[in-house]
Amino acid sequence: MAKVAELTAALAAPIVREQGCTLWDVEYVREAGQWFLRVYIDKPEGVSINDCEAVSRPLSDALDVADPIEGSYVLEVSSAGADRPLKRPEHFAQFVGSQVEVRLYRAVDGAKEHVGELQDYRDGDVSILSGGKTRTFAKKDVAQTRLYVSF
Repeated sequence: MAKVAELTAALAAPIVREQGCTLWDVEYVREAGQWFLRVYIDKPEGVSINDCEAVSRPLSDALDVADPIEGSYVLEVSSAGADRPLKRPEHFAQFVGSQVEVRLYRAVDGAKEHVGELQDYRDGDVSILSGGKTRTFAKKDVAQTRLYVSF
């Protein structure tokens, strides 16, 4: 699966750049018996439906020519979202100082979810400032880190 995502990312990157966006992530996942190829894009002023369409059409053509995927799949191009997951070191670096939610595999201090200001990301370890105290969660304990959006 990672190979499909990597090949798609290589095809998508120049198309995404041409549209004034950045490539945030690519996922190739099976859900409810169907394969989905999801391409997430970002732009400082926000991603519109027109941006998604402007990437989707030429990317679909490029995928048809390269043909990296056997069988059928659904191509989706969308915004990374306000509560986007942070996966790569550059994602974490971009959002130091922002509110994040760290989800853990096992509860720490009675909770699996911890919200705080992202302080650092080093070798997969995530440090947040919460309640006036800095906490560092080891890479092996972190299931996911996302931007935290409160309404």
